Amino acid sequence: MQPIYIVLLIIAYFSVLIFISYITGKSADNKTFFKANNSSPWYLVAFGMIGASLSGVTFISVPGWVEAQSMSYFQMVLGYVVGYAVIGLVLLPLYYKLNLTSIYTYLQDRFGEYSYKTGASFFLLSRTIGAAFRLFLVANVLQVILFDAYGVPFWVTVSITILLIWLYTFKGGIKTIVWTDTLQTLFMLIAVGVCIYTISNEMQISNIFSYVADNKLSKTFFFEDLNAGNYFWKQFLAGAFIAVVMTGLDQDMMQKNLTCRNLKDAQKNMFWFTIVLVIVNFFFLALGVLLTDYAQKNGIDAHKDQLFPIIATKGSLGLATAMFFLLGLIAAAYSSADSALTSLTTSFSIDILEIDKKKNKKEQEKIRKRIHVFFSFLLIAVILIFKYFIADASVIAKIFTFAGYTYGPLLGLYAFGLFTKLNVKDKIVPAICIIAPILTYTISSYSKEKLGFDFGFFVLVLNGFLTFVGLYLFQRK
Repeated sequence: MQPIYIVLLIIAYFSVLIFISYITGKSADNKTFFKANNSSPWYLVAFGMIGASLSGVTFISVPGWVEAQSMSYFQMVLGYVVGYAVIGLVLLPLYYKLNLTSIYTYLQDRFGEYSYKTGASFFLLSRTIGAAFRLFLVANVLQVILFDAYGVPFWVTVSITILLIWLYTFKGGIKTIVWTDTLQTLFMLIAVGVCIYTISNEMQISNIFSYVADNKLSKTFFFEDLNAGNYFWKQFLAGAFIAVVMTGLDQDMMQKNLTCRNLKDAQKNMFWFTIVLVIVNFFFLALGVLLTDYAQKNGIDAHKDQLFPIIATKGSLGLATAMFFLLGLIAAAYSSADSALTSLTTSFSIDILEIDKKKNKKEQEKIRKRIHVFFSFLLIAVILIFKYFIADASVIAKIFTFAGYTYGPLLGLYAFGLFTKLNVKDKIVPAICIIAPILTYTISSYSKEKLGFDFGFFVLVLNGFLTFVGLYLFQRK
């Protein structure tokens, strides 16, 4: 695949996004940037959230995961359904009732200033690292298939990646993203469909569903070993809690929901988003089965996160498949990264600097724009740091494991706030939320090494429970 084709594709793709940004960014102010003036159609939000939820990590890592873990990931996807139901029935009514711009303002109302800043800080840490993980994966692929050919160093690739995101989000913010994410989700789903169709034709498969169902890699449910990380109830419950914290307690994902016209529209958005997301994840796993078999039958030495990129761009599937793969990868990556940059800007501006309390609107906008630039540079720095510490494992596994430690305190805080009427000693909350992840890591490591019990992604639940217990022990009488 000639690098010039990739360059032309990237130019064409971002020309469309910047055009959308120009249209949606007219007369934009902070209210537009943060909440899109509460004017987003729910069906656009729902469709766009699919791309933001899946990201480039899902696009590459989920198919690559099948070789080692079969289709066990679908156990987590089923757990997501429960988590999204909790979001739609419990969290969204709360957020709309309080008319929140940042969802962490709830913690201030419920517990106090220290709890509020702690919750926001954990989100900022979680989303910064999570976005860096996702962008690192995509930048790495672009480096191998394009920029290496021109002798461009990795730091330049990363800088270009972030600059392009900044260009089409700096003015319209979340209003622009609702529209660009819709377009990017469409591109991503078309790309997956084309890749499945092409590879099934290449392997002369007449019925994809039968082929996947009869394949040994299609095993989905694992009840045999309670100690294993892929044990059904561990992954199902972890999936439910991950959905709650990485969507319902995440400013990035909830910011889109809060742009809907009213609560009813936001709940419709969550309902249809859940259904489509389950179906899309199944097709990603089915693609993983096809790619793994294709690699084995054709003697292609590609595994984990390299499986899909190598087969799509260097295999015998043709130029069209390679182009669609790249289109889907770029769409999936940027639909997640653009909203991450916007939500980080929103949370830091509202939660940490509290610019909404400033009377001068021009001053508010000036600060918000500076924060937007700051987080752009921060993402570049974190990606470059991650480059030198990446281990031999699927990036999606790293994201969920890391999320267990950073989102756990948020889970504990919100659970304590929503399901008890107790108050806490606000000043001690930061210490509780720091100690809980440390205890979680210690218990998880000891359990795996000494007892042979792997918590897996269930560390999130353990972390949230320890935070909850800490809050209970230091409740205010």
